[in-house]
Amino acid sequence: MTFLLIVTVGFALDLIIGDPAWLPHPVVGMGRLTSWMEKVMLRLARTPFSRRVAGLLLVFLVVGATYLAASWLLRTLSGSAPVVAVLVEVWLVSTVLAVKSLGQAARRVKDFLQVEEIEEARRSLGWIVGRDTGNLDEPEIVRGCIETVAENTSDGVVAPIFYLFLGGVPLALAYKAVNTLDSMVGYRDEKYRDFGWAAARLDDLANFIPARLTVVFLLLAAVFFGLGASCGWRTVRQDAWKHPSPNGGYPEAAVAGSLRVRLGGTNYYQGRPARRPYLGASFPPPTVHDLDQAVRLMYLASFMAFVSGLLIRGALFGAVVAF
Repeated sequence: MTFLLIVTVGFALDLIIGDPAWLPHPVVGMGRLTSWMEKVMLRLARTPFSRRVAGLLLVFLVVGATYLAASWLLRTLSGSAPVVAVLVEVWLVSTVLAVKSLGQAARRVKDFLQVEEIEEARRSLGWIVGRDTGNLDEPEIVRGCIETVAENTSDGVVAPIFYLFLGGVPLALAYKAVNTLDSMVGYRDEKYRDFGWAAARLDDLANFIPARLTVVFLLLAAVFFGLGASCGWRTVRQDAWKHPSPNGGYPEAAVAGSLRVRLGGTNYYQGRPARRPYLGASFPPPTVHDLDQAVRLMYLASFMAFVSGLLIRGALFGAVVAF
């Protein structure tokens, strides 16, 4: 039961303060370790096969080191300084979640659009998406923002919650390491096609179940807000599989159908066009109002996912105690 209290306080802490710059963040450390190892490994790995082996080793070392370091830290502190151990665990729980930071980032884009500060909106969107944003007009900015809110409801909230309740803070941090690796090296360009294959495949595997659970929570949230939940489910069944990602299309299609807007289209990455199939092709493009609705869906879906984790973990704990 102490664990349930810790994760509840950690979840609340994320909702209250998010990820302030003055607090250290484990993902920064994961990123620095990945960057350093990438430079060393790519210097040594010259052939496609050796780069694939190096990429697999990178994943093993970064994810393994993250899990073992978190386990060792919490175990050591719990034996020598239990109060400090609880505080550290609460802080770590808050760092694996991204509810407030995702909502703040999206609403910052919305606020700039509402006062017609298009350049600032582009710049703000560029902080949370990988695509080029320098020439986007308002509809494309809104589309990009809704798509990243939808996808990150899974990657940044539901998936960490899933692994948090499945295996505690160490497993949730290991998931964040997988996600960080994919964002840094999991590309299909010439540099990372071989080196990043293991990170990309592991990220696909790690997000398979959470992405589909996210659909459930988004549609339940749509029911609560009186939006098109049945339309969202229909869009998921018809369009989710069209997305180039085996997981990203599911939350995006759920949001597209629930809001009755069209997502997808042509994105540009380093000046190169990448055509994405439409999700909800018969609907109109999204507006700023739809962006606000997407953020509301994200918040409620996140809360539902967390409460579901609490109830399931609590029920299992009660069953074990009764047995």
